Amino acid sequence: MERERLSAYLHSQSTGQGEYLDKLRREAEAEKVPIIRIEMESFLAVLLEMKKPGKILEAGTAVGYSSMVMARATEKFRTRIDTIEKDEERFAQAAGNIGASEWKDRICQMKGDVLEVFQRLSAENRKYDLIFMDAAKGQYIRYLPLALDLLETGGVLVSDNVLQDMTILDSHFALERRERTIHKRMRQYLYTLKHTEGLLTSIVPIGDGAAVTVKLKETKIQ
Repeated sequence: MERERLSAYLHSQSTGQGEYLDKLRREAEAEKVPIIRIEMESFLAVLLEMKKPGKILEAGTAVGYSSMVMARATEKFRTRIDTIEKDEERFAQAAGNIGASEWKDRICQMKGDVLEVFQRLSAENRKYDLIFMDAAKGQYIRYLPLALDLLETGGVLVSDNVLQDMTILDSHFALERRERTIHKRMRQYLYTLKHTEGLLTSIVPIGDGAAVTVKLKETKIQ
């Protein structure tokens, strides 16, 4: 109950994202499309203002909402955003939404599995100042080695939804069998972020939880 009250209060403080994005949020929520929470929007905007990234990589486009939120927040930096989506229907929806926006020239959509696209980008020696991880939560631990390879030294990795509606606190045995694998993998992911030399991570209980990681030096995870 206290968490719900806090969430409602934080939502009441939101100034919105402008007419176009606010309309898109309402539509996405009505259709039960998972997009970033309102609290996360403000949090991201502050991080982006502090980091001033030239290049952002997003894993998990959905309908393009978060890509455009980040583009809007980095307007004065003219930040370029690459965003990855595997689902064909979502990719097409995002293409329409982004294509009709004022940020279309700064957002590049990439269709495919996140791991495969990460591998391709790594082979091309691409580097990013900030990576926003918002794809399949059970795959975060698999994405991490390549994500760190793609991240510039001094870059920031933001991982969304890491508290999994607070089930991360539950015992493995208290969960239904189908939920146990993702629970185990997310705990492993957070442990790795917190205990790997060369990474500095804070787990922030905002929205559904975010892990903010700074890559202090070149780090390899097997």
